[in-house]
Amino acid sequence: MFHVEDDKIKALILKGNFGLEKESLRITQDGYMAHTGHPFVGDKHIVRDFSENQIEINTSVESTAEDAVASLYRYTVKIQKKLAENGELLWPFSSPPYIRNENDIPIAFFEEPYSSQVKYREYLSDRYGRYKMSFSGIHVNYSFSDELLEADFALSSYSDFQKYKNDLYLVLAERAASYSWILTAVTAASPYLDSSFVEKGVYGKNSFNGMASTRCSELGYWNYFTPIFDYSSLEAYCDKIEWFVKQELIVSPSELYYPVRIKPKGVNSLERLKHDGVDHIELRMFDLNPLCKEGIDIRDLKFAQLLLVYLASSPRQTYEQKDQVNSSQNFKNAAHYDLQTVKISIPDNTALSVVDAGREVIGFLREFYQGFPQEIQDILDYEEAKFINPELRYAWQVRKLYSDGFVSGGLELAKKYQEMAIKDV
Repeated sequence: MFHVEDDKIKALILKGNFGLEKESLRITQDGYMAHTGHPFVGDKHIVRDFSENQIEINTSVESTAEDAVASLYRYTVKIQKKLAENGELLWPFSSPPYIRNENDIPIAFFEEPYSSQVKYREYLSDRYGRYKMSFSGIHVNYSFSDELLEADFALSSYSDFQKYKNDLYLVLAERAASYSWILTAVTAASPYLDSSFVEKGVYGKNSFNGMASTRCSELGYWNYFTPIFDYSSLEAYCDKIEWFVKQELIVSPSELYYPVRIKPKGVNSLERLKHDGVDHIELRMFDLNPLCKEGIDIRDLKFAQLLLVYLASSPRQTYEQKDQVNSSQNFKNAAHYDLQTVKISIPDNTALSVVDAGREVIGFLREFYQGFPQEIQDILDYEEAKFINPELRYAWQVRKLYSDGFVSGGLELAKKYQEMAIKDV
């Protein structure tokens, strides 16, 4: 863990790097999936995810949250302007609009030498169904600055810098698995599905299943088994994921749908992670926030950073197999709409409502960040208010705003955001 008692480490502790990935669906003016080809072939920052009409932004790596969100919006503006020319819209929610059938979600098309990507998506289609693959969200990638890591390494007992770095991120990933359910709770923003998602041929009716985020709930992106990781070393961590593949629980590491990942620099692969070491951590539980044009509130992004820094600076806790099983369930429980009715299992074998557990974690952060700039306490106030007053949660606001028609209201919002983007330079 970081040596935060050292003044130099404390001064550097919030220096880090951000990279954002945002998935969105391209749709028609009447709320159906677009069936045109991907309009940004060759652009490494604007690619396709599962389907041809699911566009994904990969921002450059930025040294501040402000710059990361600004980068995200620049690419969003570029997309919006191109879609406006094509008569299409960018859907602002994590849950999809109207779906006629599975063929309405066309698998992304790749030519040689990337045809294996098509075969992989065909496998996902057969295994999980395309409806589930139509959910979209934001992934947050975060790394500590080299300056911070090098300063802390100098105070450690390690003789090898990459070994130090690998172990730091492994323990962080373990601790994030225990605590980052709180990020699901404060960013869930998709309480509605259109009726066509649950009943073929029935369009325009709101479907509410008790979740604030269907995508993050037990109905969303999860494998058919609960993964138990080995955090004892990077090699053991990678070997365990390879074991999942050998046992045919998944066909490749990329199929591992877990909210927390550690990744290498550059192209992500397990081989590269094992050989080159860890570069950053990825958090995959953020819904698209339809209440802001960027798709993410910067305070939520900064809160994620504050949580990761705190976890990397706190003593390691016992994390047994039962705790890993509980962690997976905690993420799913945090995706519920009413957070008073579901529990979080704390590693000390106690259980609290998501509301009480969330306020407890924020209390830990308040104590840790005493003496830091007031902005940090303001962010913690903002997040804690969501647990005190449920009407401040995004999902509760969305449910109220779009009670008369999720898709019809979403179309109006999509047009509004497109008009705003066209006016932005």
